[in-house]
Amino acid sequence: MRQRRTHLRTAVTAAVALGIGLSAVPAQARTPARPPAPGIENCTATACHFDLPPGTYDVRVTLGGDLASSTAIGGETRRALLPETAAPAGGRTVRGFTVNVRTPEGEPLGAQGTPGLDLTLGGTAPALAGIRVTPARHTRQILLVGDSTVCDQPGDPYSGWGQRLPQYLREGLSVANYADSGESTVSYLGNPLLWDAVRPLIRRGDLVLIQLAHNDKTTDGPAYRANLEALVAGVRERGGEPVLVTPVVRRWFNTDGTLDNDTALLVNGLGVDHPAVIRSVAADRDVPLIDLTARTKELVESLGVEGSKALYLYNEKRDNTHTSVHGATVYANLVREELLNLRLVPKGSVRVE
Repeated sequence: MRQRRTHLRTAVTAAVALGIGLSAVPAQARTPARPPAPGIENCTATACHFDLPPGTYDVRVTLGGDLASSTAIGGETRRALLPETAAPAGGRTVRGFTVNVRTPEGEPLGAQGTPGLDLTLGGTAPALAGIRVTPARHTRQILLVGDSTVCDQPGDPYSGWGQRLPQYLREGLSVANYADSGESTVSYLGNPLLWDAVRPLIRRGDLVLIQLAHNDKTTDGPAYRANLEALVAGVRERGGEPVLVTPVVRRWFNTDGTLDNDTALLVNGLGVDHPAVIRSVAADRDVPLIDLTARTKELVESLGVEGSKALYLYNEKRDNTHTSVHGATVYANLVREELLNLRLVPKGSVRVE
């Protein structure tokens, strides 16, 4: 009996080496067949739904049809996952992206959302020829800790820059957006559904972008600094890489067309200059810094009083703090540029088209 088992093992090893089929191998020696990856049978002309548990998934799409097409893909809570992509008439274009599926699917303190993965097909002439969804195996995360200017906003016309960031990333790099409306450094650290829930999700090598300032209106300077330092330390204890992000400016002009005032530049009623404190902590703790305050100030001033209205919700809500979809997209692109400039992500993981 022992001799027969030895012969069987030898035959299996030889067959694998030669690429020969193993139809004669007993059933228990075969590798169980994996269920097929969810595909286009889960899609309509405008949307796809996949019954999948929370996790991170690679999505590979084939775009195109008989006519020239141009397709954009969104998903979950209004996230931009793939920018508008053209395919010639009769041609096919293949693209991939990685998506984070979680519950709640948007803001951590928001609605639960729909279980599974939901995708929407948009663009000027959408055409989906094929799709394959598989669990991501080797994915690096970009986790976002922030407020309403960053979060996955649930309703139009609002949009956070973190909501628009995924479209700039290629397959293998995902965004897990845990920004939440109304949060300050105090409330984010103090709520067990926020920092206590996010911190265990950080894996070695993950990036954690931290932008909290807009709601620290009554936080004094020492407390604000200590809170930022606590967030940085918590990320590093998990093996992640913290990145401090100064807040986007408020669209609040002086009479001379500049934004050099406390309201625009996030100086609170106690005189705490939030961007200055963030820059100081970044320098003292050797933390990469994305100076979004400086980048957005330069852009808003260059566009002027009228041209900058489109970045914010001024026309819809007389709101000079929260961004429109257009503004959030522009600001997400600034973040993409800084991730590359600081060499926090490799060039090959970021879309340039």
